[in-house]
Amino acid sequence: MTQLAIACAGVVFLVAALAANQPWLDRHFLPSFLLPHDLYVRIETAVRIAIASLGVWLVARRPGAQIIARTPSRAFHIFVAAVLALGASELVLRRVHLRPAEWLLPEEEPRRRADARLGWTFEPARTGHNFVGGRPIEYALDASGYRVRSVDDPVDHERPTMLFVGESVMFGEGLTWDESVPAQVGMLTGTQSANLAVHGYGTDQALLRLQAELPRFRRPVAVISIFMTALFGRNLDEDRPHLGPGLVWLPPRQRSRLASLAGLLVPYRRDETVERGIRVTREVLRAMIRAAEARGARPLTVVPHFGAEQPADERIRRRILDDAGVPYELVEINSDWHLAWDRHPDARAARLIASAIARRLSEGW
Repeated sequence: MTQLAIACAGVVFLVAALAANQPWLDRHFLPSFLLPHDLYVRIETAVRIAIASLGVWLVARRPGAQIIARTPSRAFHIFVAAVLALGASELVLRRVHLRPAEWLLPEEEPRRRADARLGWTFEPARTGHNFVGGRPIEYALDASGYRVRSVDDPVDHERPTMLFVGESVMFGEGLTWDESVPAQVGMLTGTQSANLAVHGYGTDQALLRLQAELPRFRRPVAVISIFMTALFGRNLDEDRPHLGPGLVWLPPRQRSRLASLAGLLVPYRRDETVERGIRVTREVLRAMIRAAEARGARPLTVVPHFGAEQPADERIRRRILDDAGVPYELVEINSDWHLAWDRHPDARAARLIASAIARRLSEGW
């Protein structure tokens, strides 16, 4: 009976490896910002092969059954020890302050601070320094927490201003101020730019930031947001303050520490979770449009993408942006135009994005 049970487990592994084809994987494992698509697919394929091999091994050899039959008490003790180890790990991890997935390093520059409504914001009125890609980078933030050329040159809320919201790509991670997208659009259009982007933000956090800051500007002329299919999965995270259906503000949802760590290693998403994320992201982007138009500003969403767009990325983009009627500019970037140490756009890519935004805005001015 033990041999039969383990052989059945092997069959389950084999069926799972066959059922988890690429369409299924694309639906449940969303595009990754950290990994290019071809590498992501190779990793998924390698895991499928490993699961299938384990299934074949269990069916053909049934070594576990032989061990259990010879020493049933030892097998039982191993099982109990594993269960107790998991329970002890959960208790220990509960004593550790686990930050949201997008803010794991507290000392990372630009420095962040906790915010009850947004999750976190930048430390205002300070200059942080980092060494990125072999060169020093300065991150200056004015008293409002906007990125600026220097702390002594803050954003003027009285002047005509383009507001940029988003996360680290819009902020200009690894880029100087002059290389960042908001700065370049400002130079190309001759209009002041306000960089409200904050590292690690989901689209809903960007909306909350916009709603808090937009009333402070006397003459906003444009609101430019960013959407990347590779970062869409961030909108599904609930370990931070977030917006639910109907744009209802919700506090962080506490999960098992082991489940949280497992989610970082294996970012599986259920169909219901993805569908809810699509609906809420549509609502968020529509709310950005309404907020901009209510102040007489022009809304625009920029959609940068490295290399040719894959079917999985196109499907998400069309379901969220096209179906919601969001005005956007798709920018295809050379797949090699990213920082040497990660997947953030380099200066060439930022220049291409900025030129596309400036050209789109000039059509309506």
